[in-house]
Amino acid sequence: MDMKRVATSKHIATTRRRYKGKTYVNYLLRHTYREGNKVKHKTLANLSHLPLSTIDLIRRSLQGETFFSHIQDLKNTASRSHGAVYAVWSSLHKSGLDQIIYSRNEEWRRVVVGMIIARILKGKSKLFATQWWQGTTLPEILDLPKEGKDVNLLYEAMDKLLRRQEAIQKKLAERHLQENCLVMYDLSSTYLEGKTCPLAAFGNNRDGKKGKRQFTYGLMTDAEGCPISVDVFAGNMADPKTVQPQIDRLQKKFGFGHVVFVGDRGMVVKTRIEDLRKAGLSWITALRARDIQRLRNEGILQLGLFDERNLAEIYDPEFPGERLIVCRNPLVAEERRRKRQELLDSTERELEKIQKRVESGRLKETREIALRVGKVINKWKVGKHFHLEIADGDFEYQRKEEQIVREAELDGIYVIRTNVSAKDLSAESAVTAYKSLKEVEQDIKDIKSMLELRPVFHRLEERVRAHVFLCLLAQYVRWHMRRSLKPLLEQEKQHSFVSLMSSLETIQRNTMEIQGNKFYLTTQVDELQQRVFAHLGLPSP
Repeated sequence: MDMKRVATSKHIATTRRRYKGKTYVNYLLRHTYREGNKVKHKTLANLSHLPLSTIDLIRRSLQGETFFSHIQDLKNTASRSHGAVYAVWSSLHKSGLDQIIYSRNEEWRRVVVGMIIARILKGKSKLFATQWWQGTTLPEILDLPKEGKDVNLLYEAMDKLLRRQEAIQKKLAERHLQENCLVMYDLSSTYLEGKTCPLAAFGNNRDGKKGKRQFTYGLMTDAEGCPISVDVFAGNMADPKTVQPQIDRLQKKFGFGHVVFVGDRGMVVKTRIEDLRKAGLSWITALRARDIQRLRNEGILQLGLFDERNLAEIYDPEFPGERLIVCRNPLVAEERRRKRQELLDSTERELEKIQKRVESGRLKETREIALRVGKVINKWKVGKHFHLEIADGDFEYQRKEEQIVREAELDGIYVIRTNVSAKDLSAESAVTAYKSLKEVEQDIKDIKSMLELRPVFHRLEERVRAHVFLCLLAQYVRWHMRRSLKPLLEQEKQHSFVSLMSSLETIQRNTMEIQGNKFYLTTQVDELQQRVFAHLGLPSP
């Protein structure tokens, strides 16, 4: 009776035999087949006489690998930057931000994520982003539109993102804030190119761009500086007036009953304190310079408080139900003393030049002398410390030494005010909380410079708002990446976040082709790049 044979794959079998204390290894090319219920092997050839490298090639070929004999047929058809976009995209996805933006992987969400990654790595315009994408693996990673798509597709994605802003910010608040927590808030502004945007107005210019209209924006973060929400206001909006919208957001949109609002002394003024009090919120802020001077003049704040330590609590009936925590920073005191002295010296040198011109008769009229003196005073900003006498053909000046000494006594002194009880918040913790505003200031600085918020060319108010919100989301990802990379950046002082991303950009994904077969070859990562990926919690690409 015939037995049916079913062939299986050919393979190389390795056999070992010991004889007289020696081990003999044989490599046999075999054909394995089934005969009935039995598996049998047929040896086709003994390959033991071949070099091990040749045997390995035969084994790999039998396993399906393809080999080519002519290296000149190998072509590199494309090279795209991969390392940095992979790191940022993976960090964004790891944070869950893509799902927070929108739960479904629709094209507009992928475009928004692409714009966020482009802003972190390159900044620049929306049009630049579409061009830059093509030199990276981002279109493949995100399935982005191919080159040639109209930039309006990006604007449409921004419009959809703006409609999702409140929902996204609420989810970020749910993730990073909780009842009774500290909430940090600060305000900044940036200039606009053009005059037609409804938000554009002249106001407190923080960019040093004279003659430029601007808009303002308020950034809210958690106690560690993680961005939560952003509001955009007209350029002439006074800082204190932006506080009430934050109170409404925290209670009506985020649903918190009580938080501790931490804001700058120029923003959380008396009327805003009343707004916070009526809302049942607590606050931490600081006194303005004139209030500190009044405390000193009335004897409530005495310099002897700092004989033993640089922190003390005082009480003032002008601030009922509040704690006043007086702090002194010797380093800040010394820096302010040095800076004041430099400004006084610079002012005095210029005033002396004017005085000599008056004495020589080259300056005669009171008006002309006053104009020259006014320019000097406006330049160095310490005119309050000089007594000036101007008349036709005469100019005298002298320092107000007593006033200078009294001002210097308050150098490095600041006063924290809060209505949080000592039981719930120690004096040291209150000071630390107020100092944490520097984290928000760093976020604003990063958004302006690293993420290139400015200049803004959008004409439509909605596009400006979407642009600012896009920058907030980019800072959210960047903040998480920086926190992961902090140990590395502290150890490698010569590096920064930007330099590390630049290093990752050198990792290329090359499209290779040989005899019609295509495959990808990625640049081997170096030791520093391996450490970056390790700190980010990502496998090397």
